[in-house]
Amino acid sequence: QVQLVESGGGLVQAGGSLRLSCAASRISVSINAMGWYRQAPGKQRELVASISNGGSTNYADSVKGRFSMSRDNAKNLVYLQMNSLEPEDTGVYYCHTVQHAGGGQFRDYWGQGTQVTVSS
Repeated sequence: QVQLVESGGGLVQAGGSLRLSCAASRISVSINAMGWYRQAPGKQRELVASISNGGSTNYADSVKGRFSMSRDNAKNLVYLQMNSLEPEDTGVYYCHTVQHAGGGQFRDYWGQGTQVTVSS
């Protein structure tokens, strides 16, 4: 069973920084596409950043230039470096991957989430 465990969330003032980590078990982050999502209160979960198995990254327009996603293949971790945080970045941040489940089916895996709160 794939497991994803996030850490690094917390309370920070606007303009501050946080680095989130996602530890993956039973998959290798070096060869799998991974993503960071967030869900603000009363809003749908949205994709914030992703990294392909080839290492290419993509970001939501709202975080471009402020957030950076990376991975440490040796430690099997993915990171989300968040700079210049804004109150609008507040939410629960989730690590995500999709795995082939056989028979042409795919399965989503999510971590438990880590809370990020940005005060104004």
